[in-house]
Amino acid sequence: MMNAVVSAAWLKDNLHDPDLVILDASLKVNVSGKKSDYDGIKIPGARFFDLEGEFSDNASGLPHTLPSEAAFEQASQKLGINNNSKIVVYDNMGIYTAPRVWWMYKVMGHKNVAVLDGGLPGWAQASYPTEPITAHKIAIGNFKAKLDTSQVKSVVDVKGNLDSQEFVVIDARSAGRFNGTEPEPRAGLRGGHIPNSLSVPFQDLIDDGHFKSKEELTEIFESLGVRDQPLVFSCGSGVTACVTLLGSEGILNNPKAVYDGSWTEWAQRLDLPVER
Repeated sequence: MMNAVVSAAWLKDNLHDPDLVILDASLKVNVSGKKSDYDGIKIPGARFFDLEGEFSDNASGLPHTLPSEAAFEQASQKLGINNNSKIVVYDNMGIYTAPRVWWMYKVMGHKNVAVLDGGLPGWAQASYPTEPITAHKIAIGNFKAKLDTSQVKSVVDVKGNLDSQEFVVIDARSAGRFNGTEPEPRAGLRGGHIPNSLSVPFQDLIDDGHFKSKEELTEIFESLGVRDQPLVFSCGSGVTACVTLLGSEGILNNPKAVYDGSWTEWAQRLDLPVER
């Protein structure tokens, strides 16, 4: 089993493992307007993971929501992924979309998956090889998905939790968005946060495209005082929630899930309360 996060040096040493599959989860455009200095190149052999296309339920009316078990399985097989594949995911921002893909495979029952710390920028800055982005013919894989529904929460679950307080919601958006003092990047959404949720901005866990040290992450997460309560991670659309979730791995052993609709769903539902 790989660690949840692997270094560029580890990946370089394992590039020729026949079971290794490298997935490039970079977005062509993102709603926050973030841009990469590493467009047009990829790690050798990397396969494009279409997070906003085949790997989202585009009929949901919400961005980036988890596709069905069958759809995820079929799209993974098209990428040549097998049940014994060792998957390493990266993106061209450092740590941004890759943790979402890591979480998706964990939810779909695949345990041997990791995120590349530093992503493509860290790889390139280490002077490791890259190649132009080109499509390659890939043999169909035998990957089988088995959805663990306990790791995915719906708006019904989160609304019910307002009274039951069965779990703690952790919001990965910026402090300004959490407090409603800066605008949402998606037009028409209210500002603020889900009542009783806690703010742990994903940016606070990252330094120059890499996760901060375990000691620094431990200080951040232990300050929350969540004890052994189940945790549900949220953000704007369920992507950076997975950065904060991944950052808590090995520090908080609480049961963890993601609110898949996240703030985009909650904020446009005028029947749901908002705190500022």
